[in-house]
This record gives sequence, C-alpha cells and structure tokens, in this order.
Amino acid sequence: MKHTIILTAGGTGKRMGGKIPKQFLKINDTPILIHTLKSIYEFDNNFEIIITLPEEWISYWKNLLNEYNIGINHKIVAGGEERYHSIKNAINQSSGDTIAVHDGVRPLVSHETLNRIYDAANNHFAIAPYIQITESIREKQGLTNTSKNRDEVVIIQTPQCFKRETLIEAYKNPFEKTFTDDASLVESNGTSIFLVEGNQENIKITSPKDIAVAEAIINIDATKK
Repeated sequence: MKHTIILTAGGTGKRMGGKIPKQFLKINDTPILIHTLKSIYEFDNNFEIIITLPEEWISYWKNLLNEYNIGINHKIVAGGEERYHSIKNAINQSSGDTIAVHDGVRPLVSHETLNRIYDAANNHFAIAPYIQITESIREKQGLTNTSKNRDEVVIIQTPQCFKRETLIEAYKNPFEKTFTDDASLVESNGTSIFLVEGNQENIKITSPKDIAVAEAIINIDATKK
C-alpha cells in the first residue's frame, strides 16, 4: 500500500508578528518545517511527501533545503486562498492509496502516534489522533456558561489519515469555514472518524512561546538518548 502525506505550510504566520512565516522560524537553529519533514521521512522513507507553500515563498524554501543540505525527496505545491484549497491542490498531485494531512508546524508528532494511525488505516476509512483534556471546561452561551464533562470531549491533532477515495470525495464539496480540519470535512460527507491516541508533545506551533516549549521538549528528549 502506498502512502501520501501532505504537509500543510501555506500560512503566512501573522500571529507570530514577524516578516517570516512561522513554518520557517527556527527551533534549535533549524526551521520548523525541516524538523517536520525529517520526522516524517525518518518514520518511513517510502512516503510520498507533498508540501504546500505560499507561492511567493517556494524559492525561499528551496534555498533553505540547500542551506541545510536536505536531500529528502518531496513535491512542492503552491497553496491556495484557504487551507482547503491548498490541500485540494496537493491531492491532485498525490498518488497514495491513503492520504494523510499533517500541519507543517507540528514537528513533534511521535513515531508511536504515527504507528497507531497507520495500523488503524488498514481497517478504517478515516483516522485522527487525539489527546484527553486535563482542564475543567465550560460551554459559553451568550452571557451564561455551563460546566461540561471533559471526559466526553477530546482535542484533535494531525496527521489525519484517509483512504484515497474517501478524501477525494469529501473535497468535491464546496469550501465552508466550518470545516476546521479534514476530519470535519470527511465527516460531513457521511464518513465516521476513528480516533487513535496521539501524543501530548505534538503541539501546533502558532505563537513564540510554542517555539520555546518545542525547544524544551527536544532538549529533554535528547538527554534521554
């Protein structure tokens, strides 16, 4: 079975407040997206890897690959107006029997999580990793709010993995802002999502403090080896 994984890196990183998109900011002197690319390649070097990037930053990425001597084979696809359009562009360039979608700014997905995802892909059409909520939660309803059972709610991560035709059929639906991830899009098309355990370290880097957290995690892991 051939596997495709799409690394979405089409954002411009406005929340970071800098001129360089967040996927190119550095963790321990290496750009985030290179960390993510290497992690996926080290898990399985037979994956078809496709990276979506803002068109105006593709040449910058190619220069980074040369600078850091990265020879990992992958396709580069220009992103679209929204994440939905970027992934749709990448799907059109894919050839895998399964297609996974992973945030390019989640460099710390564990190989254990990836193993659980791809084991489940043998028997399920759509898989997403999750972690439990450890804080108390409340639902806001206008000016009021209500306590909720946190055991009935989980946090969803990426990569999310799908049978090829399942994802292709879902992406025939028009874009809607309510589709916050690929699982919600596929679910709206009538496919149930099978959940597997993720890993707490698999954070999405969206702010400067996340970089510090990621560096701390990597440094702690390095001392264990």
